[in-house]
Amino acid sequence: MHDLIATTALGAAAPCVDHHGPISLTEEPGFALASIAARRGGERTTILAIRRMIGPTAPKAGHWAGARIIAFWTGPDQWMLEAPYDSEEFLFERAIKEVKGKASITEQTGAWCRFDLRGTNLAAVMERLCPINMATFTTGSATRSSIHHLGCFVLCRNADHISILGPRSSAASLHHGLLTAIRAAF
Repeated sequence: MHDLIATTALGAAAPCVDHHGPISLTEEPGFALASIAARRGGERTTILAIRRMIGPTAPKAGHWAGARIIAFWTGPDQWMLEAPYDSEEFLFERAIKEVKGKASITEQTGAWCRFDLRGTNLAAVMERLCPINMATFTTGSATRSSIHHLGCFVLCRNADHISILGPRSSAASLHHGLLTAIRAAF
């Protein structure tokens, strides 16, 4: 019998939390992810499925929407779904049932890591990381950008909370880049 032990993307038993100046950087491993891409002719059904899952309609380019389950736009007729793992462990299977064969669903939970920046003046950190216009990047905004040479998704939860999703295989590199930017800013 194997005794497997779950670890976070940074390889620890517990999420990493760093504090520097007014900013905290937290590894957030407790989320399920699934990508959803409408098939030709299935755009309307897919949008309705997303609405049933998140509440509001599927977000447009540059945005995210929802509460417990959220969706953020990743491309034309494509979104990523995100939900707390504890309550939505089977997000992938739920999405498959909701789209009724009109979209392609891919389990993404193990492919991405998430780091949350919290604190005041997050723009000072973000301007060192990527070319996002922080003056217009407000609550509900979402975009894809290169951070530390990695393709990442960036979501503005509110003025004092930004989530960054990057490739799990490069979690340590992304964490280092985020910490370096925080230390440079403060």
